[in-house]
Amino acid sequence: MRVVIADDAVILREGLARLLEARGLTVVAAVADAGELKRAVAEHAPDVVVVDIRMPPTHTDEGLRAALELRREHPDVGILLFSQYVETRYVKDLLAESAAGVGYLLKERVADLDDFVDALRRVAGGGTALDPEVLSHLLGGSRGALDGLTPREREVLALMAEGRTNDAIARRFVVSGRAIEKHVANIFAKLGLPPSGDDHRRVLAVLRYLESA
Repeated sequence: MRVVIADDAVILREGLARLLEARGLTVVAAVADAGELKRAVAEHAPDVVVVDIRMPPTHTDEGLRAALELRREHPDVGILLFSQYVETRYVKDLLAESAAGVGYLLKERVADLDDFVDALRRVAGGGTALDPEVLSHLLGGSRGALDGLTPREREVLALMAEGRTNDAIARRFVVSGRAIEKHVANIFAKLGLPPSGDDHRRVLAVLRYLESA
């Protein structure tokens, strides 16, 4: 898997590159600003990019705006926002058409490198990895389309938004896979997502979750 890292903090940038290389990933570029990021993606055609939100020159939202451009110009490249800040501006635009291939993790909440690599692989493969705290801010406390969900169904949907499989969710709650399948089926039904044989219903459910803000 080919990765581009964009972060203006040189120690984090180079350190993360070495850690990912040690896990068998290929870091084709590690850059410090949004302009270099766009050039690196055009040159190397990576599977996924890791992007800090706040980068030079203003250290506000350059990384996020660059991610939006990459989403439009290189739709096959997975995008994992990796920041110490929760910034909801533009994030819904990033997820507007599909949450597939998009992730947003908070630096301070990543305690295990294997979990980070797993999230990176999911995003590169077209999956989703959204931190629960990010989801909480995106929802803004609004219930909206989620009114009919039970508390456990909301918890299951939040884990789906992180990109977790049914088996992983079952292990988290220490229940059977069949129990989680029932919760997921109920979520699809309550959100108006009829059976289609298409795994993208999980992504559509996550988008309904985000749209409820």
